[in-house]
Amino acid sequence: MAENDLESNQELDQQLVRRVQRGDSSAFDALVRKYQHRIVGLIGRYISDWSECQDVAQDTFIRAYRALPNFRGDSQFYTWLHRIAVNTAKNHLVAQNRRPPTDDIEVGDAEHFDVGIRLRDTDTPERELMRQQVEQTVMRVVEGLPEDLRVAISLREVDGLSYDEIAQRMGCPIGTVRSRIFRARDAIDAELRPLLDGDDRLDHDDRRERSN
Repeated sequence: MAENDLESNQELDQQLVRRVQRGDSSAFDALVRKYQHRIVGLIGRYISDWSECQDVAQDTFIRAYRALPNFRGDSQFYTWLHRIAVNTAKNHLVAQNRRPPTDDIEVGDAEHFDVGIRLRDTDTPERELMRQQVEQTVMRVVEGLPEDLRVAISLREVDGLSYDEIAQRMGCPIGTVRSRIFRARDAIDAELRPLLDGDDRLDHDDRRERSN
């Protein structure tokens, strides 16, 4: 994203936040629409079940809405929302007697790993459908993997364990862990590629329409 676009995006967030703080709930709806898929993708790094991710994302936005009157803009809105989502996901895991990751996922890392980040934050029905398809595809592929691959990728991507820790947990060499994670990621990529290729074609069509 170009620097001017980034500044414009941040200014839009600030305007929406100020409107919410003045009592305009529709402005918060706009923030939810803008960031809901990114937040679901972030929570999916902690929680592998699709329906749970949706519930935790909803809880995140509820918490954010309640806390927004105290938001003073010391950080960017999404950075602030990111922290709420991480804490909400970790609290959810603790409440379910499940071990949260040892390290928090930073904003930059979340955007690096989020397969949906390639999909622009636009509100067209096509983009909305595409983002949902990407998120659902990742969840479906992970749930359908053989147990050894599913456990390895979940321990790495959800629990945040190191390769050495995964090897100890699974009782196998580190090389085997790396192989399992590679195969799991390859399976996910194979399913996502047609969707993302379709998004590239959509980008091309959008640019061609704007040039005409």
